[in-house]
Amino acid sequence: MAQIIKINDFSDPRLDVFARLNERQLLNRDKPENGIFIAESPKVIDRALNSGCVPLALLLEPAHIEGEAKGIIERCKDIPVFTAPMHILERITGYKLTRGVLCSMRRPPLRTVENVCETATRVAVLEDVMNPTNVGAIFRCAAALGMDAVLLTKASSDPLYRRSIRVSMGTVFQVPWAFLGNGGIQELKTLGFSTVAMALENDTLGIRDERLKSESKLAVVLGTEGEGIKRTTIEKCDYTVCIPMHNGVDSLNVAAAAAIAFFQLGNNQ
Repeated sequence: MAQIIKINDFSDPRLDVFARLNERQLLNRDKPENGIFIAESPKVIDRALNSGCVPLALLLEPAHIEGEAKGIIERCKDIPVFTAPMHILERITGYKLTRGVLCSMRRPPLRTVENVCETATRVAVLEDVMNPTNVGAIFRCAAALGMDAVLLTKASSDPLYRRSIRVSMGTVFQVPWAFLGNGGIQELKTLGFSTVAMALENDTLGIRDERLKSESKLAVVLGTEGEGIKRTTIEKCDYTVCIPMHNGVDSLNVAAAAAIAFFQLGNNQ
């Protein structure tokens, strides 16, 4: 039976995990087994539960107890269910929640690159992509456009930051992911992947080049928002691809470039 607990004061310490702990505090690097993330909306929470994530507490508008959150509450069973009026939820999130449901959840153990890539034939590699909005959007593209996994360098934004989860619509729980070690590109080659750098270079292949589609295992590398992929990384990749541009536009946002690359090179055709 769910424990319904009404909260009317934004300063209530039971709201700390939702309102006052920053992403680094939630991550809890010193004790990662105690790390927490926040999922928003019934659809996203449902996807997190489907992936095996453990719920800790729910926070929602009272109207959702018998509404959109009813199924989530039933799935979460004995955890506390805090209810608060919309003006408090808006202070926590900074915007109006159209489906006012938040869930604090235990972070799952990190997976290894080898585990994530075991059955993958198409993977995305994010090199120092630091904007959580872009990371979330890339995960959504990866899920929709046939990428089997996402690998990130350690300087990239964590996929379980609240904004990344929200922008991804919960696909961060559907697409396997892991952080790359120091081996980087060489680690992927050891696992049998050919690598393609998405970079603004003069000597590049066309994105429709049949050599790319014919690769049995392909890793698509995308770089940081400002500088792109590091020169040392480009030199280590097997191919370099530049998306054709028109009207004086020299580049695309990394998430937009990812969508084009995944559509052309993913397992969707």
